[in-house]
Amino acid sequence: MEPTPARERRDALPERLAEAIHDTAEEIAALLRGRTDTDIPVPGSTWTLGEAAAHLAQANELMADIAAGHDRPYGDGTPQSLAAANERSLAGFGERGADPLAEMIVAQADAFLAAAEQRPLDETVITPLGSMDVATLGSYLLTHMLGHGYDLARAVGRPHMLDGARVELSMPFMITSMPRVVAPAAAGLTARFTIRLRGGQRFGATFTDGTLTVGPGPLSRPDCTILIEPVTFLLIALGRCDPWGAMARGRVLTWGRKPWLAPRFPALFTAP
Repeated sequence: MEPTPARERRDALPERLAEAIHDTAEEIAALLRGRTDTDIPVPGSTWTLGEAAAHLAQANELMADIAAGHDRPYGDGTPQSLAAANERSLAGFGERGADPLAEMIVAQADAFLAAAEQRPLDETVITPLGSMDVATLGSYLLTHMLGHGYDLARAVGRPHMLDGARVELSMPFMITSMPRVVAPAAAGLTARFTIRLRGGQRFGATFTDGTLTVGPGPLSRPDCTILIEPVTFLLIALGRCDPWGAMARGRVLTWGRKPWLAPRFPALFTAP
């Protein structure tokens, strides 16, 4: 049987990304289906379970619309404006039922995949965190679902869906977005970091008087090298994990001319 055009386009996405997006949406939906207690709090958040699920449903719809070529302004690209846009969007959206939101999360993730199949993967689109290509937008969608999926899993006392393979697929977005979420704490900093995900990707982050450039591969003669377990990296980057606790548990190792810079590294960014 000849493959369909849609299947051919799906295969053009970065390896396993389409499957990871769909499967993550389904696993999040499984956490929600059948629940009646959507007013329980999400640990570490001001949102309830229903509010967090509603935000995910809305965000997946936003990403699907962007992939389809629709203009969807959403804040000005700063973490503070995104938080404000999230609150405005939630206030105008009344659904908090677990089952309807579960179906919306999956349906809009699949709508994104269907839209992405019709676009060149290197085509530039405008997102809440600036311009990026369609493939990186897919990485953005996956990263966003992983962060909030982790929150929902904690809220209902179930295992989360983060793993090393999915973190690897989040890296195109993470590398693209890092210069856009540099925190005021980085002002004036000049330092060179190599970040090594254990068993996975390596990249370099260079601050020059507070301005960040990020590139693939390790830097030559970095001031500080950080070796980190992949899931821990993503959780710290998304503000879900204490870096000091991760270091104490051996999930982060550091060395170099200035290893004391390692604990400061997460504070150089504001989680989007």
